[in-house]
Amino acid sequence: MAVPAQLDPARHDWLRDPAGRAVMDALLAAAPGGARYVGGCVRNALLGAAVSDTDIATVLTPARAVAALEAAGIRAVPTGFDHGTVTAVAGKRGFEITTLRKDVATDGRRAVVAFSTDWEEDASRRDFRLNAIYADTDGRLFDPVGGIADALEGRVRFIGEPQARIEEDYLRILRFYRFHAWYGRTPLDADGHAASSRLRAGLRQLSAERVWSELKKLLSAPDPRAVLEAMQEGNVLNEVLPSAIDLNVFLSLNSLQLQESRPAEPLVRVAALLAGGDAMRVDALCDTMKVSNAERTRLGAAVRRAGVYPGMDRKALRAALYEQGFQAVEDQLMLAAARGEGSRDVLSRDLDAISRWQRPAFPVKAADLLAAGFERGPALGRLMKRLEARWVETDFVLNRADLLALARKEGEG
Repeated sequence: MAVPAQLDPARHDWLRDPAGRAVMDALLAAAPGGARYVGGCVRNALLGAAVSDTDIATVLTPARAVAALEAAGIRAVPTGFDHGTVTAVAGKRGFEITTLRKDVATDGRRAVVAFSTDWEEDASRRDFRLNAIYADTDGRLFDPVGGIADALEGRVRFIGEPQARIEEDYLRILRFYRFHAWYGRTPLDADGHAASSRLRAGLRQLSAERVWSELKKLLSAPDPRAVLEAMQEGNVLNEVLPSAIDLNVFLSLNSLQLQESRPAEPLVRVAALLAGGDAMRVDALCDTMKVSNAERTRLGAAVRRAGVYPGMDRKALRAALYEQGFQAVEDQLMLAAARGEGSRDVLSRDLDAISRWQRPAFPVKAADLLAAGFERGPALGRLMKRLEARWVETDFVLNRADLLALARKEGEG
């Protein structure tokens, strides 16, 4: 396999991006030859994949990097100053700039670093070979650990001895599986997998937030089935999730997402893993992982057993959509189908129906009832809720006049 020596800037917008070039020019003015793009942007460019973040490595210390940026009129934010990272804000975007480093001490969670000017030394402390490729502003590549070949062949391998690299930061266990789920096209690296399984207890040392973030990235991969099976076989999943795991429901859901061309939804995949959507286990996960309020709300709605399943009565489906919203009903449909509930043969039909559904507006307002002679107060609110429930129950066919007539009849009663 021919290993390229350079990326063609004409084929990669991020290499020609004026904001990125302004940041690089500022750094290079202070240290000629002392700044290169690194990591995901270079790897993805080699693979023809989208580039979302542009990271930069430099020989400049954080203080000198800030001075160079500010001298060029670019805002610099000290996002991780003690660890060598500043963020340049240009073109309304952030560019993470990190000084070349070497590890002085590690404890499995964080590292004490010293700044360096040695590119090979900086590469050797990174996690995987395919993440340790550098490029200058013209696209010329610097590949001290053989990352280009790994990237092009779809191999995810640790730099150096896997056990030593994992013991520096146990999050690398999850990153190993995550990068293979996204970029692996060869069998899972046996040495990396064995070390990850052997050292899995180290995941307990990590903060819940770091584990949760990494798990979501892993489960956002288009098809992580093989990786999850390997993690289960190596007893790694049991160290990540707080309760019983149902890999079969997850595998079924993943297949359905691919079959129905649905996006890879990490939260629904998590729910499927937790005993096929068990509400108590989802609550435990939310507490353990300290998930956001929005994530907790979506997970809770997804595992609510509200009688939603493929092939359900259309009137009941419309009522569920009105009461719960599109996202909750879609998640419940997918999980129910993955559990084998209802008829999977009509799942496509139901998903299409809910995607085209538009929520109707309840035709009665409190002002209408006040104008009809009802008194303001808690009883009025309760009457509104009863009218709305009746309107939903009749499949939204009652109009304003019908509902006001019902209200007057109830008042007379």
